[in-house]
Amino acid sequence: MAKWHGISRRKPSGGRLKRPSRYRGKRKTEVASEEQLAYVGEADARKNYRKRAGLQTVRLLAVNQVNVNTKDGKTVRATVKNVVGNDADSNYVRRNIVTKGAVLETDKGLVRVTSRPGMHGVVSGVLVEE
Repeated sequence: MAKWHGISRRKPSGGRLKRPSRYRGKRKTEVASEEQLAYVGEADARKNYRKRAGLQTVRLLAVNQVNVNTKDGKTVRATVKNVVGNDADSNYVRRNIVTKGAVLETDKGLVRVTSRPGMHGVVSGVLVEE
């Protein structure tokens, strides 16, 4: 369900505002986009969203690979197996949802996500030392 971020038609006291309600309707730009979570999947899947003035943003729907920064300054690709930890919400671990700060189990070891998959469209991370 979409969220509306427009002008309220009520005063702080609870009374009705007459003027904006009469002439101004809801605007398309005031409707927020739906919540889109990135899950661990078989292949990477992305979705483009159109923003105001024709700008676009990319969101990640499914995560299969992650860009891992190693200690020696190199970046390698690793395959994601599942989510091990997530400080944002413990339910995200059960549902295999990837957010910034999530700890992923990969074929290279444990990786902490440093990018925002819902905003950047990619998953990047650093190796976690045990």
